Amino acid sequence: MIMENSIAKSLAVIIPAYRMHSQMFNNMLVDIQAADALIRVENKTNHFVWMTGNLVNCRYWMASVLGLAEKDPNEVLFKDGKALDEKASYPSLEDLKKEWHKISPILYKRLLAVEDTELEQTYELGMNVAYMEENKLNMLGMCIDRESYLFGQLGLMRKILGYQGIKYDTDDHLNY
Repeated sequence: MIMENSIAKSLAVIIPAYRMHSQMFNNMLVDIQAADALIRVENKTNHFVWMTGNLVNCRYWMASVLGLAEKDPNEVLFKDGKALDEKASYPSLEDLKKEWHKISPILYKRLLAVEDTELEQTYELGMNVAYMEENKLNMLGMCIDRESYLFGQLGLMRKILGYQGIKYDTDDHLNY
């Protein structure tokens, strides 16, 4: 296995964030009951399942940026941050958790192998932000930022639904 100290210099911030997010994902789902996972606050918020599905989709999105063939089986529900559809049938948190832990180690291995020259390759973000170069590195950064945003929403929903706040406990056996 490639050692983390030999990763592309461009990923020096992304790799630790990626690993912490892998840990936080499990922590966010602790004790969440299936019935609570579909609750929306005053029909204005997204529910736990939608936010979790978007996190999983972010991992598949990053995999796609780096040329991996794996596809999110729930892409139709979550691609491009698709809005919550109250009429849609969403997968369970348990199913989403399995998908997260399916794609995350594959993507992590790819992140450890990618080179700076590939990260500098043009990648259309479609955002037209004058101060941001559209390349693979910045797309990965946007994905990590999206994950952070979703974790913040999940943390707030935990508190609103009466669950204990998020813990930053880590599992040393989770090596991605």
